[in-house]
Amino acid sequence: MLPPELPPLPALTRAESEFIDSYLEVLDLLGRINPARATHTYGALRAAQALAGRAGALKDALTLMHMRGESEIHAATLAEALRALDGERRAHRVTMPPVPLS
Repeated sequence: MLPPELPPLPALTRAESEFIDSYLEVLDLLGRINPARATHTYGALRAAQALAGRAGALKDALTLMHMRGESEIHAATLAEALRALDGERRAHRVTMPPVPLS
């Protein structure tokens, strides 16, 4: 049986693609650092060290968008791209886990 087909990515500018990619990388790192979900200090430390570089890439993508005259963030289109790239699951790791039922 084949896995379900992923939804297609919407058409994005190069800068928007870099923005989405950098944003998701930052989310992944924050998920690894999240004290409510992390399991080892070393993994969280490595993620924290990488976070500065990825935040810089995110800033650079937004700067490039601004310099190219892309003054608006098209939230609906970018949200569609985030969903296609599993952004909801990746963002979930940044939140608090549910309270266990006793």
